[in-house]
Amino acid sequence: MTTQKLLKRKADRIDELAESGGTSLAAEASRRMLRSPVAITGAVITLLFVLLAALSPFLAPKDPYIPYDELKATLRPDSIPGPMPGFVLGSDQNGYDFFSRLLVGSQQTLIVGVCATLIGVVLGMVIGGLAGASGGWMDTLLMRFTDILLAIPSLLLAISIAALFVHGTQWTVIIAVAVVNVPIFARLLRGAMLAQRSSDHVLAATALGVRRSTIVFRHMLPNSMGPVIVQATLTLATSIIDAAALSFLGLGDSDPRRAEWGLMLGKSQSYLDVKPELAFYPAIAIIIVALGFTLLGESLREALDPKNRR
Repeated sequence: MTTQKLLKRKADRIDELAESGGTSLAAEASRRMLRSPVAITGAVITLLFVLLAALSPFLAPKDPYIPYDELKATLRPDSIPGPMPGFVLGSDQNGYDFFSRLLVGSQQTLIVGVCATLIGVVLGMVIGGLAGASGGWMDTLLMRFTDILLAIPSLLLAISIAALFVHGTQWTVIIAVAVVNVPIFARLLRGAMLAQRSSDHVLAATALGVRRSTIVFRHMLPNSMGPVIVQATLTLATSIIDAAALSFLGLGDSDPRRAEWGLMLGKSQSYLDVKPELAFYPAIAIIIVALGFTLLGESLREALDPKNRR
């Protein structure tokens, strides 16, 4: 009797899904992420970071690029002013308002991370798309090029590229980090497109005589973008860390007036005994932001995986 009830319940559920048209993968993924504490935590951290970066010029209580006389008056090689009226976190080593520079630094960090990721995604998609769609010698040539890039440790490759520029700038860091991301997206998109080439709808379109370009841009490429979008979310975290590492090593913009977390972390190393907060706060901010993007990306990958659908 119990078995019959279970079979009837399953049959009713199938009929219900058939009448409603079923649940799309995107809707199911959204529902799963809304129920995941990890996804919610990552989304909250990411949203707060983006809002803070966008509004930082308006939220900063002081001008982050002007040294203040009241801070410089008590600034010594062995003494950096701490919190005082009007200055929540006191001064940095140059007499700037440290709290305002932390806020504005979030914007610079976001710009570098997003630009490096976008450039890496675009170039990687071009290489991976050509390799996956063309095959043959084109595929072999492009994949051997990506293999060379992947054979070099990512941070070492970024340092080598950044060191080629005589004068480091913010774009030096963006280009170096973007090149590191290119082979990741190229390999990912190529693999997804190769899987699409053997799918039923692509084979059916080929049998019907649909042009190759139409098959690639209307069938193969759109259905291969899911893993790329998920990887882009994860890569944002590594891009922010790599960009901070390059600025820390002095391979980015050397202007001490630039408010950027990695640069602030690097410039504070000589003052750890005097005021360790100059290094602690930027480092903690970088860790939290990278953690937020990582949690969101991992949750998105699990939510979009069809194997996890119930």
